[in-house]
Amino acid sequence: MARYTGPVRRKSRRLGFSILENGTELTKKPYIPGQHGQKRPGKLSNYGVQLQEKQKVRLMYGVNEKQFRITFDQAGKMKGVHGENFLKLLESRLDNLVYRIGFATTRRGARQLVNHGHVTVNGKKVDIPSYRCKPGDVIAMKEADKDMAIVKTSLEALHNRVEFVNFDEKKMAGTYVRYPERSELNNEINESLIVEFYNR
Repeated sequence: MARYTGPVRRKSRRLGFSILENGTELTKKPYIPGQHGQKRPGKLSNYGVQLQEKQKVRLMYGVNEKQFRITFDQAGKMKGVHGENFLKLLESRLDNLVYRIGFATTRRGARQLVNHGHVTVNGKKVDIPSYRCKPGDVIAMKEADKDMAIVKTSLEALHNRVEFVNFDEKKMAGTYVRYPERSELNNEINESLIVEFYNR
């Protein structure tokens, strides 16, 4: 299945979960889309609950099905809790870190910045959104792109930055300090359901 590029609001309403993590998609119409959206939805099976949880995370990080499964399998080879390791690997993606630093207001916007070659990692241009960063990596805008209006607007709009990322305003660069703790990530996600989905 290819990466979803349609309306985020519609998917958020279908899942009852804010894919953008700010809740704006669910404020106007907090019910399932479609003609019968306001009717009480039927109860999901165990499989349905697990599938829905997988779709939440996959759509939130903007990852296609194949990349998602590969990352899940890689997380299983790491020491520690499988589900938590999985989220850590997703958070280590370059497009996600560009979003976390504040260069873009959404992960989609961050992906576009990376794809268009505006971002560097440790001084070298990287245009692969799925590039996996390591703690200590410095993520910055290219010298010629530091004055981009869209980036400045995004940085001004950011109120709270996650603690596992540092930002140097003078250098327009962020540092991936460490892997995130589970408590720092979205508490509406139940990653154990994703593990159950793939291990069923």
